[in-house]
Amino acid sequence: MTAALPAAVVPVRVPVPDAITLDNVTLCHRDRPAVHHLSGRFEAGSLTAVVGPNGAGKSTLLAGLMGRIAPSTGRIGRPPGARQMAWLPQQAEIDRGFPIPVLDVVMLGHWGRLGAWRAGAAAQRAQALDALAAVGLAGMQRRAIGELSAGQFQRVLFARLLLQDAPVLLLDEPFNAIDERTTADLLGLLHRWHREGRTVVAVLHDLAMVRAHFPRTLLLAREPIAWGATAEVLLPQHLQRARLQAEHWEAQAPWCAVPDSAPATAAGTRIAA
Repeated sequence: MTAALPAAVVPVRVPVPDAITLDNVTLCHRDRPAVHHLSGRFEAGSLTAVVGPNGAGKSTLLAGLMGRIAPSTGRIGRPPGARQMAWLPQQAEIDRGFPIPVLDVVMLGHWGRLGAWRAGAAAQRAQALDALAAVGLAGMQRRAIGELSAGQFQRVLFARLLLQDAPVLLLDEPFNAIDERTTADLLGLLHRWHREGRTVVAVLHDLAMVRAHFPRTLLLAREPIAWGATAEVLLPQHLQRARLQAEHWEAQAPWCAVPDSAPATAAGTRIAA
């Protein structure tokens, strides 16, 4: 049984981030368009879910926002500076067979300040231990990551995010295949980040969770279906359209014509034509 998350772990120093803007962005996966002609903006301090069918381009979008994939068309405007953004990958992308202790994984959150192989100062190690306590893993710093359950390992990754202290957080399926208690604890941490004014973008599949916890939603089916207030996006007609588009996807989808850009605003819901 894990402890409840404490209210504070590391000093809160959240500079106000710039909005993330997308202007007619197309992103490719394996040389084929995975996200088509997306325009809009993630407002500074917003809490947004990205949802859609499997293969809709959700993870590709996060990779593009993070700068890991360059747009094939269009432009992404990001907050300046590498330490402005932090990324939580899917667990399936991480090799847990490598014999590395929990504390070393969390200390990677200090990477931008310490570099790759410099030993952490005592104060920074103490912050890492505090972050582990904040996610309910006090005393587990010497455990190998391969010994952890899926929920425990996700707590480790959230502890690393705490140390990164970034004003923009991009989370790829952060609650997939973990237990209810861990989900509830980590949702509490996510809401804390939102209250601190951080921008949070999370890829999710659980629409009930999205409706309960995320004020804004982008519904994606390789192209944008709707983007805006969650209650206005997750309507039956929009979800049906996303499903119908998914049924007609082609593995070798061709390039398509570039439409006129129609920017989305944070105040309203943009419905793709």
